[in-house]
Amino acid sequence: ELGGKQIELLMEAVPAVSRLAVLWDATIGEVQFRATETAPRPAGIMLQSLPIRQEQDINEAIQQAARDQASGLVVLSSPLIYQHRSQIGSIALNARLPTISVFNTFPKEGGLMAYGPDFPAIYTQAAGYVARVLAGANPGELPIQRPTKFELVINVKTAKALGLDIPQTLIARADEVIE
Repeated sequence: ELGGKQIELLMEAVPAVSRLAVLWDATIGEVQFRATETAPRPAGIMLQSLPIRQEQDINEAIQQAARDQASGLVVLSSPLIYQHRSQIGSIALNARLPTISVFNTFPKEGGLMAYGPDFPAIYTQAAGYVARVLAGANPGELPIQRPTKFELVINVKTAKALGLDIPQTLIARADEVIE
């Protein structure tokens, strides 16, 4: 669901999208990639898989997307990707690829957009679970909770560098706009 929403938001920011590349961590992210790959999207939008396994794969993967004329880059989540988010944002910007990630820190480091869960809210939910377990609840009987709050962050400076004019309707929905 999250991958589909990210594709939708990126298409709203970059209306001429026809081909999107998806950067993902092949060591742990196949399920996440498959979910993004099968997410509902408008007809005619093709997805290109860019699996990486280590930092050294990042540059080549993004350059491959640029050579294949991708219109944008969806950046999935993993510790490897989070650790190198600044590098990913920089390489994508140099390759003129608009990006979206789940990490709200991504646009703060040069990426175009982020849409994902509000991590402080998730930590608060986790603390509530810990309190319930410490009070004697059986962890196996506690329901799985999904994030309930999501954030949209847009970097207008990156948009300008890419020659994009982000629609005001999208900016108005953003939780944070980086000038």
